[in-house]
Amino acid sequence: MKAYDSHNWLRALALHRSDTFRSLLPALVFVALFTTGAGWLETQYFHVSKTSYVNNLTVMHSLLGFAISMLLVFRTNTAYDRWWEGRKLWGQLVNVSRNTAVKIAAMIPEEDTVTRTFFARLIGEFAAELRRHLMLEKTRMEMDSEPHPEIPDFDQSKHVPAQMALLMQKRAQRLYKEGQISGDQLITVDKELVQFMEICGACERIKNTPIPYSYSSFIKKFIVIYVFTLPFGVAFSLGYLAIPVVTFIFYVLASLELIAEEIEDPFGDDANDLPMMRLAKIIAQNAEEILA
Repeated sequence: MKAYDSHNWLRALALHRSDTFRSLLPALVFVALFTTGAGWLETQYFHVSKTSYVNNLTVMHSLLGFAISMLLVFRTNTAYDRWWEGRKLWGQLVNVSRNTAVKIAAMIPEEDTVTRTFFARLIGEFAAELRRHLMLEKTRMEMDSEPHPEIPDFDQSKHVPAQMALLMQKRAQRLYKEGQISGDQLITVDKELVQFMEICGACERIKNTPIPYSYSSFIKKFIVIYVFTLPFGVAFSLGYLAIPVVTFIFYVLASLELIAEEIEDPFGDDANDLPMMRLAKIIAQNAEEILA
């Protein structure tokens, strides 16, 4: 995730790695050439601008433009909700990790360095393993009913975060049986340990449940049809001025869809994805400091 100053307009206007202009450049060139051809046909042969059909085309594209803008607004808001929910879950993981470390540090004597070191290591490693788990392609396809032979080792039986949570639960139960913590203390620690897997499950829900395919496919088809019919309506009234107009409209519409595609899966390594590696390091560092 990129940190930035929202008041710095000059830096925001500059091109950067996550800018959609770079990835859309070939498509923008194609749309510009396509609009040039439509403008040339209008000025040289068709001369539709001299007829009454141009008004009908303009009205049609105006109505369709309003409809597609509403769809893209809903699409972007839905994607951002998924991104923000992922950030809240990792913020909750930071709090749960700290609370678990604090309670263990308060219950276990300082002389028991083995137990303290065990929980400090497991708490930090859980965040790191959860990050790796969420970035795996097979995690994204866990809910898919179709086989995926192109993914090696597509084994859903091994769940590393669950195994690490199980180790912490077993150690807590062992401390209770050995009399190092009381039953009330076990219940207090258990409330924190349970949340590790609840956070993991919520993150998996975001990862392996994408936006419905029919909705995403419809928006892409709508954008393509709208943009490639737009030159025949705009070129009739603007001529060659339609080239920058249509190209810019395509840039705006396609950029909104690309941004939504990127942020709807916040558990990746894109520029705008969540800083899971940094958060995992913070969790490990805090756990070590508390349980030192």
